[in-house]
Amino acid sequence: MRVSEKNALARYRSFLHRLLHRLEHRLSAALDLKPGEMPALCWSFTFFFCLLSGYYVIRPLRDEMGIAGGVEQLQWLFSGTFLLMLAAAPLYGWLTSRFQRRQFLPYLYYFFIINLLLFYLLFQWEAFYTWTARAFFIWTSVFNLFIVSVFWSYMADLFSNEQGKRLFGVIAAGGSLGALIGPVLTGLLVIPLGPVRLLLVSALLLALSLLCIHQLNRWQLAQLSKARTDTLQAMPVDEPRIGGHLLAGFQLIKESRYLQGIALLILLYATLSTFLYFQQATIVRDAFADPAHRTLVFAGMDFAVNALTLSCQLLFTGRIVKRWGLALTLALIPVLLGVGFVILGLFSALTTIVVLQVLRRAGNYALMKPAREMLFLVVPREAKYKAKSVLDTVVYRGGDAISAWLYSGLSLLGLGLSGIAFLAVPLCGVWALIGRRLGQQQERLAVELQSNNLMRGESNETHY
Repeated sequence: MRVSEKNALARYRSFLHRLLHRLEHRLSAALDLKPGEMPALCWSFTFFFCLLSGYYVIRPLRDEMGIAGGVEQLQWLFSGTFLLMLAAAPLYGWLTSRFQRRQFLPYLYYFFIINLLLFYLLFQWEAFYTWTARAFFIWTSVFNLFIVSVFWSYMADLFSNEQGKRLFGVIAAGGSLGALIGPVLTGLLVIPLGPVRLLLVSALLLALSLLCIHQLNRWQLAQLSKARTDTLQAMPVDEPRIGGHLLAGFQLIKESRYLQGIALLILLYATLSTFLYFQQATIVRDAFADPAHRTLVFAGMDFAVNALTLSCQLLFTGRIVKRWGLALTLALIPVLLGVGFVILGLFSALTTIVVLQVLRRAGNYALMKPAREMLFLVVPREAKYKAKSVLDTVVYRGGDAISAWLYSGLSLLGLGLSGIAFLAVPLCGVWALIGRRLGQQQERLAVELQSNNLMRGESNETHY
């Protein structure tokens, strides 16, 4: 290479380096990032993107499998999901007790990748298609809650309370972008590949999330090593095993009124979401006879939900939490949903249920979900993984199962879609009151954490 070419290449590299540095500086200022946080934010954003895009590739398939198995059988599927959660929670508790976080997180994702490959093989047997469809519906419900719950447990453990309030909205936007791309991939690939081969696409995206886990573990080790050098103290480079017994998550909830409040919050959310899901299944089934058209409707709803969610997260989530506080943020969505149920009670039509579901889910992902995850920033590490897992899986799906049978019972008593919608309105009011109270308690615990001036390794723990 000639000297002039080498000089031109050197100037180009220098220009590119300055440009990237300038972009990083402006992005850090816009997102209110502190030195050293950019790599962790990017990997966390990418992690959640891969995770939810992988899930949303197969979510329309899951919804279609629920209808294929029979709408009248949905309460049994919800009950089966709850029982599977009940069995899986102690196994997860054992896993977190026996292994360090950097070990059990990859194990969990490898397990779900193998599951996806097994379902791909099972769907090749047409004689067992209906039973495989029902099993896939149950498994996907477990898969969704576990991977998302574990992700946010990891985030609550990785970042401090102060960092979480600044960064969780942006990290959640990564998931929303993934959830936006997932339905697009489904729409583009479902015809040329067929629905079942989408399982392989989901497995690939889940495998990419493993790369992000390894990079985030390296970032945290580097941060701990730097803190040890700066303070000249013998700080551990990696956290010990969480310890405890396999039912510790249930015990922690039993002993904490704060965690019990979160459990009640999740139960009310699950109940109202299940009511809407049953109404959606009934209305969509009656409106479309073709499974392909129903799958397309579900994919279109997912796209609309995630487009709206991403816009809100990037423009409003951080500002709302900062300006209104966590308490009012947690109360906002239940109040708006109560208004939506009133409208649904008056106009039980396809357009109404689609619009309400889109707005309800977008509001949950953009505001309610990040705000709810902030509640775990002030609890001990064991509660972040074990109690949170029980809350996000067993309690959530328990609420699904109970409300599914409750919905079926109300229908048998002759209560129609409008009557059930009006019955849900006061539940929204209770949900809003509990959310406001929990938000106030979290803010009080966060102030206590800051005043205690604990070391970084203990900065996310407090008495609760």
